[in-house]
Amino acid sequence: MNSIFEHALTIFMAFFAIMNPIANTAAFAGLTGNMSKAQKQATALKALIITFILITLFSLLGQKIFDLFGITLPALRITGGILVFMIGYHMLQGSSSNIHSSKNEDPVGSNDISISPLAVPLLAGPGTIATAMNYSSNGGLQDLVTIGVFFILCVITYVCFIFCNQIIEKIGKNGLTIVTRLMGLILAVIGTQMFIAGVHGAFHLPT
Repeated sequence: MNSIFEHALTIFMAFFAIMNPIANTAAFAGLTGNMSKAQKQATALKALIITFILITLFSLLGQKIFDLFGITLPALRITGGILVFMIGYHMLQGSSSNIHSSKNEDPVGSNDISISPLAVPLLAGPGTIATAMNYSSNGGLQDLVTIGVFFILCVITYVCFIFCNQIIEKIGKNGLTIVTRLMGLILAVIGTQMFIAGVHGAFHLPT
């Protein structure tokens, strides 16, 4: 039971760091600044439902995707580790990674922001997908744990989005910077660990 709890906690920290609900709350506030409270709630709910469905699909179909494209678990861990590390590195530098930002998206109002950029790529970006597939790649109980943990994080993120104005007012700009850089450090370490696990698996090295 303790091992399952520790595994779930590890997955939660990985997802929490890469989704960074606090930093994404600031992005959500900026994207929905002109919306009413009801519109903000609807947008947040739709974005997180889409995100949860996408991550669930990648978690459950991860092995089939491996088989279809001839992908191995070590290859995923190495590539995913590099992606996750890059996002963490950019967060440590106080800037957004190009693969985790919405610089090139259409202006607000020209599309449904709950789908893009909120759901993809801010919440369900490459790093989040790689993390989900990495932790659910062995199937069975790990799939359920990964999906369950991600659901909890989606609920937390929804609450953050709903109370975005109050949260940003409380923590301030400096607090947001500290949280973002701390999550960046954790993310960089997780990415490095994923890369090391991939190299061990690829070359059959002893752990």
